[in-house]
Amino acid sequence: MGRVHSRSARAAGGTLVGIAASTPESAARAAGALGIPRGYASAEELIADDSIDVVHICTPNTTHADLAAAVIAAGKHVICEKPLATSVADAESLVRAAERAGVTATVPFVYRYHPMVREARARVARGELGTLLTVHGNYLQDWLQSDLDDDWRVDTSLGGPSRAFADIGSHLVDLVEFVTGDPIARLGAVKRTVFTERAQNRDIATEDAVALVVETTTGAIGTLLVSQVAPGRKNHLVVEISGTGESVRFDQEHPDELWIGRRVGSELLPREDAQLSEDAARLSVLPAGHPLGYQDAFTAFVTDSYAAARGDMPAGLPTFHDGMWAAIVTDAVLRSAEVGQWVDLVPRPVRAVAT
Repeated sequence: MGRVHSRSARAAGGTLVGIAASTPESAARAAGALGIPRGYASAEELIADDSIDVVHICTPNTTHADLAAAVIAAGKHVICEKPLATSVADAESLVRAAERAGVTATVPFVYRYHPMVREARARVARGELGTLLTVHGNYLQDWLQSDLDDDWRVDTSLGGPSRAFADIGSHLVDLVEFVTGDPIARLGAVKRTVFTERAQNRDIATEDAVALVVETTTGAIGTLLVSQVAPGRKNHLVVEISGTGESVRFDQEHPDELWIGRRVGSELLPREDAQLSEDAARLSVLPAGHPLGYQDAFTAFVTDSYAAARGDMPAGLPTFHDGMWAAIVTDAVLRSAEVGQWVDLVPRPVRAVAT
């Protein structure tokens, strides 16, 4: 993710000052690999540098809260990888700290930044779907398909208590709620750890797959499936929303089109500025027919984060409020799976940045 962040920071007009890592030696190696002028001896040294305005946190999950708190205490803007924190209490504390400090604090729920996601959202907001009835989505990957596959994320001391859901399920929920504007009100979850032993890690407790049944605030119902052990699926993120008027379906692996479902006259809407909403057209930075992808979405997110740091209020910018809500939903998923019952969520807090 450091590579992704550094590319987007440059494309968004940022000047990369330096990088810190787990050791001074690894920081020096990363600085060389990414073309960054300086490798700091520690994160503390980087945060103390007065020439730095914004800090990107791309470290293991369990380090996010302390690092983000230190960045905020230094009066700097912060972009923190998700999960924002591995506990609800830490996420709430970070939201309060950022508000008190008056800094911009964002979390890269970057799938919001595909133009056709914004188009789907605009269609819901205009009432074209009618009354929302059902939501359906999945986020499937296969990079941990075998017990020979391993990663630091499976270790709770580094990745936290949730893996598949906190890592990618949070993106799925954010996308559903962002498009519909209709938060999940309650959920029922089951989770599975397929491999308790992998190449290097033993006694693995974090989940490989999660299935949810959800009900939204307005009463729509739906199912969400998340897996990191789905053979053949690389980054299969799909959301389908249905109402009394029509349906919309977005597939992240085909991001330049949006399926519009109707009883008669369904269509596949391409990314063409002339037929897009204003918000979608804003993010359509290449001519139609020239594909936009994940890195483009990430760059748009970083660009908006930097704009917010300068005092603007870009529409749809995911803030620490959204990161906190993801922590709340993740906690509810784990509790539901543990007790085998529905869990009610508290009403979603008001976001700090207009969406």
